[in-house]
Amino acid sequence: MAKVSSDELGAEPIGKLLVKQAVPASIGILVMSLNILVDTIFVGNWIGSIAIAAINVVLPVSFFIAALGMAIGIGGSSIISRALGADNKQKALKTFGNQISLTLLVTISMVALGLYFVDDLIPAFGGKGAIFEPAKVYYVIVLYGVPFLALCMMGNTVIRAEGKPKFAMIAMIIPSVGNLVLDYIFIFVFDWGMHGAAWATTAGYLLCFGYILYFFLSKNSELKINFRCFIFDSNILKEIGSLGFVTLARQAVTSVTYLLLNNILFNLGGEPLVAVYAIIGRMLMFALFPVFGVTQGFLPIAGFNYGAAKYARVKESIYTAIKYAALVATLVFVVLMVFPAEIADLFLSDRTDLPAKDMETNAYVLKHAPLAMRLVFLATPIIALQLIGAAYFQAVGKAVPALLLTLTRQGFFFIPLILILPGFFGEMGVWWSFPIADILATLVTGWYLRKEIRSLN
Repeated sequence: MAKVSSDELGAEPIGKLLVKQAVPASIGILVMSLNILVDTIFVGNWIGSIAIAAINVVLPVSFFIAALGMAIGIGGSSIISRALGADNKQKALKTFGNQISLTLLVTISMVALGLYFVDDLIPAFGGKGAIFEPAKVYYVIVLYGVPFLALCMMGNTVIRAEGKPKFAMIAMIIPSVGNLVLDYIFIFVFDWGMHGAAWATTAGYLLCFGYILYFFLSKNSELKINFRCFIFDSNILKEIGSLGFVTLARQAVTSVTYLLLNNILFNLGGEPLVAVYAIIGRMLMFALFPVFGVTQGFLPIAGFNYGAAKYARVKESIYTAIKYAALVATLVFVVLMVFPAEIADLFLSDRTDLPAKDMETNAYVLKHAPLAMRLVFLATPIIALQLIGAAYFQAVGKAVPALLLTLTRQGFFFIPLILILPGFFGEMGVWWSFPIADILATLVTGWYLRKEIRSLN
């Protein structure tokens, strides 16, 4: 693979550069999303629909701890991109070393707390009734691997900040492929059930960590740090914290959203309705992969050019990213509107020897999932503006507007809606909350972004 310099971020045409950055990011997110999707299909077909609900309960806890690594990664990577753009390599090196030290300290501490309070956290996130035991099995095993996942997520953002999206793509593909292969071996061949699903996921994290470690130790990386770089620098920590808090706040709100949704849906329809949302949750991760890919590709371009004071290129990158992301979001919208029943059916077993309760749950899911999916994704064509707008402020180091825009959709609009609307409209109130929140958040983000673009000179 040819060696790529971060200087290309400030020289190549924006359209070509965005494609070069976004395509590998999209492929990586696609494979990672496919992994989650196929993993859910395997679990649903080989273990049962209750197992899908159990994994959905565990995700917000493990993802929140892993998001600590992503928060540190994105916060530090914004600094690294701008430092490289301003030709301040020493600051980039010091930042990377501080990212590693901070990720290890924070995630190991959080995992210890997560294991200690396991019996309280799982019911709090909707792991009640028949869901509790399989959720606990999955939770404990996966949590052991979460520090490695956090290091992977942190390292992946740094690789992108260096302008090397192909390596970041490979880092995302490796654990996904590994997990799927091990899913087949552990669940289908060895018949380990939830233990097998959990160990396959954890092993995937370890494979990813091994590859990222190889990247930074090899000649492919420009960031060759020494021991002094690991010593905390208060100014760098403050900057990482202010920018990384945006990502952490987003994931914290996501975890709270999962907690509320799982409990609200459990009260409205029991385990089967939680399983409906588990399928939709997987589609929220999977279906929007090209939009997230464009967003990931946009971040280092905006950050580098802002650091280099090339504001015309910053503006062009914003417009181009919104255009590309809106196009792919519209294509995703069409597929989801046309084939929701077929998509839901993929997750459920068609075996005729299933217990009566499982057959009843499957029938319920097939009846309720298609309409729910259509409503949840109703505003998909306009979310590009929302995602690119929030990402821009984070990329250029403006923590306050980045935080506010990140929290707008879920924190300011979605959570109040799901607390209010189900009281009047039941299950439909939950699903309608998604597009209403998307529309309101897009309007707010568009206003902020327009004001910011006018100020760039």
